[in-house]
Amino acid sequence: MKKEIKPSKQVIENALLKKAIGYDCDEIIEEYVIDDEGNAKLSKKKITKKHISPDIPAAKILLEQYANENLDSKYENMTDEQLKQEKIKLLKLLKNKGENDAN
Repeated sequence: MKKEIKPSKQVIENALLKKAIGYDCDEIIEEYVIDDEGNAKLSKKKITKKHISPDIPAAKILLEQYANENLDSKYENMTDEQLKQEKIKLLKLLKNKGENDAN
């Protein structure tokens, strides 16, 4: 039975970042011919530099992840009293926004 390998969180994040910002790679094309003895022999090898463009959905996922991390850390170190004050402030903002939208 083959053991399944799970990539670490860091490996996944690095792959997502690479896809989100784009990257350069080499594209290798090899052509083979069969010689008189029936063996495959490399006849041509072409290496082309290729640019992979940024992927918008991957960038969106990263931005959402960073926003959530920053939001969590903003409230993480607040005392209970500071959290209550923040709650009151946000409720007032929501109430004012609702009143402005109704007008």
